[in-house]
Amino acid sequence: MNFTRFEDIKAWQLSRTFSKEIYLKFTEKPKSYFGVINNQIIRASGSVMDNIAEGFERGGNKEFLQYLWIAKASAGECRSQIYRAYDLELITKSEFEDFKSKTEEISRTIYGLIKSIKNSGFKGQKYN
Repeated sequence: MNFTRFEDIKAWQLSRTFSKEIYLKFTEKPKSYFGVINNQIIRASGSVMDNIAEGFERGGNKEFLQYLWIAKASAGECRSQIYRAYDLELITKSEFEDFKSKTEEISRTIYGLIKSIKNSGFKGQKYN
């Protein structure tokens, strides 16, 4: 593995940017408009980056892999919620396509990291 901090992990970097974009989009309306879907998608998008960071900081590959799977699942949850937001006309077709594409890229990147860790001899920092 070519990283020593979770901030160096591409999947974390992508999810950080995505989380910010989601937050800015779903909090741009007045507070009275701030509904359940807004809150849920904001929390799920943050969960992606947080689980990558937490798994990495646990120091072992088994825990890291477990948290990467959780992060990937949260990316899927975001993608599902983006469909719902689009269906409810909370986002435009263009925003839908952009957000959907980003969640798919994040999922692919996390899965690539999972495969890479499984195929390497990486045991985690606590085993060094």
